[in-house]
Amino acid sequence: MFIISKIVNYFLSPEIWIIAILLWAWISKDPKRKKKLYRAGIIMLLFFTNPFIINHLVLAYQEERFEPGPADQYSAGILLGGLVGYDRKNEKPYFSEASDRFIQTARLYKTGHIKKILISGGNGTIFQSRNFREADFLKNQMKDIGIPDSDIYIERNSRNTFENAVYSKKILDSLNLQGPFLLISSAMHLPRAKRIFKKQGLSIQPFACAFMVKPSGDNFMEDNIIPKAGALLGWHFYLKEIVGLLQTKISGKG
Repeated sequence: MFIISKIVNYFLSPEIWIIAILLWAWISKDPKRKKKLYRAGIIMLLFFTNPFIINHLVLAYQEERFEPGPADQYSAGILLGGLVGYDRKNEKPYFSEASDRFIQTARLYKTGHIKKILISGGNGTIFQSRNFREADFLKNQMKDIGIPDSDIYIERNSRNTFENAVYSKKILDSLNLQGPFLLISSAMHLPRAKRIFKKQGLSIQPFACAFMVKPSGDNFMEDNIIPKAGALLGWHFYLKEIVGLLQTKISGKG
């Protein structure tokens, strides 16, 4: 199921559908069909590159912003992996566009809102590198900015969100830490993640970061009218989460 879900995710990309339609039009021998396919490809391209549509869908779906009060404290913050990429050729990890998860976790610790940090993340790729585990890298980065080793715990075997929850619960139970815990992840990921973690019996408060779309945009024309290639990526993430949420409900994992 892990491999199947990864393969399905690759095809949840509108650019693949558009390319397929245009290639079909190119090789088609029927002039009428060729014309219809080209027209369909252009319509799909205009639809999926329109930022207004995907922005409003994302705003309706993503987790809302939450900020702890000045006196609010949590025994631990759970930082979910998925913010580090790995260059297999050079054997080096790199922060991704979701690195705000790291920044916000460090800030929450430095401001005293979380006492401990649990980093949950192994290697979620199909063809895994034997040496790389995301939690190991993130722990070292936390230590580099002055967070003591004694306040950082890692879960380094999970490959997906369900395993994040299962393995994190075991560690938190073994440490006798009491919830609620701050669950720190990207705003688009949290609607699904919070269901899975709650299903495992963990008391959590979602803390959203790495927002794809802000409630109020910067520029009306750019945010709503002018086609953007980035809207295609937005559709990919949105469809991935919607399908993942459906799988979670159907499988009874959340």
